[in-house]
This record gives sequence, C-alpha cells and structure tokens, in this order.
Amino acid sequence: MENYRILVPVETGLSKSISIIFILFSFFIEILCLLVYNIPGYINNIRLICAGIKRRNEVVMDRYKAVVFDLDGTLLNTLEDITDAVNYTMEKFGYPTHSISEVRSFVGNGIKKLIERSLPDGTGTPCFDSIFNEFKQFYTANCRVKTQPYNGIMELLAGLYNNGYKLAINSNKNQAAVTELNNIYFAEYISVAIGESEKVQKKPSPDSVFMAMEAMGGCTRKNTLYVGDSDVDIETAKNAGIRCISAAWGFRDKPFLEGLNPGYVIDAPQELYKYL
Repeated sequence: MENYRILVPVETGLSKSISIIFILFSFFIEILCLLVYNIPGYINNIRLICAGIKRRNEVVMDRYKAVVFDLDGTLLNTLEDITDAVNYTMEKFGYPTHSISEVRSFVGNGIKKLIERSLPDGTGTPCFDSIFNEFKQFYTANCRVKTQPYNGIMELLAGLYNNGYKLAINSNKNQAAVTELNNIYFAEYISVAIGESEKVQKKPSPDSVFMAMEAMGGCTRKNTLYVGDSDVDIETAKNAGIRCISAAWGFRDKPFLEGLNPGYVIDAPQELYKYL
C-alpha cells in the first residue's frame, strides 16, 4: 500500500495579519460603496431638515404681529397714585381710608368699581356720583406723581417697536388718564391707547381689544397677543379669542394667576420674547 501524506496549510502570524487586513479592507470598501451610492439621498434629507428648521423659525418669528398691553400693573406701577387718590376722596367725603394692599385688591374692573369697593355701602352711598367724579378729576390731575414704568418695560417696548411689532394699550382706566399716561411714557412706541369711555364696554368685554386691533390695522386673532396682570385680563383675552400672557410683577400674585390656568405666566418683561 502506498503511503499518502495529507498536506495541511499552516497559518503563520504574518498570514493571519494579512487575512484580517483583507477582511477589514473589504468591509471598508463595502461601506464606502453604500455611502457613495446613497449620497444623493443623504444630501436631500439634510436639505429637508434644514428647510424644516428654517420654516419653524420663520413660523415662530412671524407668529405674532401685534401686542396689546394692559396698563396698570403691566406697563405702569400706578398703585401708589391710585391709593393716594382714593384716600384723598374718602377723606374729603368723610369715609375710611384704605391701605395700599386693600386698594390693590380693589383695582382691575374700572375706576367706578374701584370707588364702589372703596365705600362701605358701595353704589348705595349717598352722593356716589359726586364721590366718583371727585376721584376721577383728582386722579387725572395727579396720575403721574409716583407712577413709573416697571423695570424692563421701556427696553421691552423699544425692542418690540424696532422689530416691527404693532403695540397698543387696553385699560379700564378712564380715557383721559390713559391718554395722558401714554403720551408721557410710551408715545414713542405706542400710538393706540384705549381706555374706559361711553364708546366701548370695559373689560372683560372684548370690544376694547377689537377696537385696538382695528386701530392698529392688519391685526387678527391669530397674530395678536394680549399681556396683562389680572384675572380680568385673562378673561378679556379669552373673550376676544386671543392668547394671553400673564405678568406676575403686577397687581396679582403669581400663585393667584397660575390658579386661573392662563396661557403662560412670566416673571419679567424680557421673558415675553420667548412667546412671540
């Protein structure tokens, strides 16, 4: 019987290394081919993503064109002058005066309601109309003794105005005082200032908001934002069908505002930019 020998190849260290390198190279070539083949698709996806980001940014920037501001407690801290006017009137007619915190709880529904809440018997008080008229005359003449814009308000208005936003004031304060305060503090940025008058129902009726939107021109419910500091402002915006941002620096505390489930509550004027 012939003897046969079976030859078994023996792998050396060098051959193993060459094999591994060949396998890795083949894998690299395969991945490269896949990438090259799909480059048009990848580029198209990147373009779509970038276009989506750009469009989303445009939507955010163009979402609102106009902002309607409440006046007292939102743009201006008027509480001390209001309290002084209330107490002057109460003293003149022989009624008890009130602390600033009490007056703070009285404001928000117009000056007639303010005087009603300030008097023990409300509208049932003898000579109520005379008391109301005295307050109105005194306050209009002394509405800017201690009144000042809140910190950051002037910078906010300047920024909005310079970026093309239309701005308006909507207040339950009597029209004469609203006009005077706007002319003194905000006329550079705000040309529409609506106050309480016989021409329009006061807040929370939406009529004054609609009047402001019409006066600004080009405003719709979708592109108009309302900013105020009270429950009345939240209700007004809701009745007008526009979004409301509540200002926690004003006459109502933040927990109170949050309890009303508004759209958003902000702690400082500059935070408004996040929602425009």
